[in-house]
Amino acid sequence: MKISCIAIDDEPLALDIVKDYASKIPYLDFIRTFSNAIESIDFCKSNPVDLVFLDIQMEELTGVQWLKIINPRPLVIFTTAYDSFALQGYELDVVDYLLKPISFERFVKAVDKVYEKLRVEKMIQHPPLELLPMSSQDDYFFVKTEFRLEKVGFDEILYIEGMGDYLRIVTPQKRIMTLQSFRKMEEILSPQRFCRVHKSYIVAMDKIESIERNRIRLAGQLIPVSDSYRKVFFSMLERKKLE
Repeated sequence: MKISCIAIDDEPLALDIVKDYASKIPYLDFIRTFSNAIESIDFCKSNPVDLVFLDIQMEELTGVQWLKIINPRPLVIFTTAYDSFALQGYELDVVDYLLKPISFERFVKAVDKVYEKLRVEKMIQHPPLELLPMSSQDDYFFVKTEFRLEKVGFDEILYIEGMGDYLRIVTPQKRIMTLQSFRKMEEILSPQRFCRVHKSYIVAMDKIESIERNRIRLAGQLIPVSDSYRKVFFSMLERKKLE
């Protein structure tokens, strides 16, 4: 995914720094810089961009005024020498607030927030394909994540974790985020091999390392067993337990 962006600042040195930093980020498509905020408005009307690095204190038009004028509004990262505008930035729903002089490490952290925000929005706009019904011979399935289909082997799954509207399928090799429901996932998982132990977790029974009280240790993680699922889980466990 490429993120188109511009920078608006009346300080040439500040523009050069943002442009240089952006050139080092593979997913940023840096289009141009503007020292005149009014000129940038005309540009954005005919050339919509995903992200704007926007200075707050400019002579002809402040960053706050620019935000109130621009429509449709792109994602914005404020760049300023004054920390007194942090609260105002929060109220205007900007993605981040970079205080000059901006370090490259802090710049990367800010643009990563933008990348994640746009990635999630695109996943919502392009819902995953319905999981195909499994036959008894199937040993894998496909889920949609971002713009591709990921193959997942049943034997690879360690656990599945709920993350808001998404599921994270964890295997030894990768972690796959997909816009799926637990209900749909439970329909295709073998009840002899997988167990729902919490509203936010399904675990692979054969991948469990140990159990202490109401916590499962699996792949270095401690996964809780909630009251709602405890009876079914420990019933499955009894079948595997040596007396």
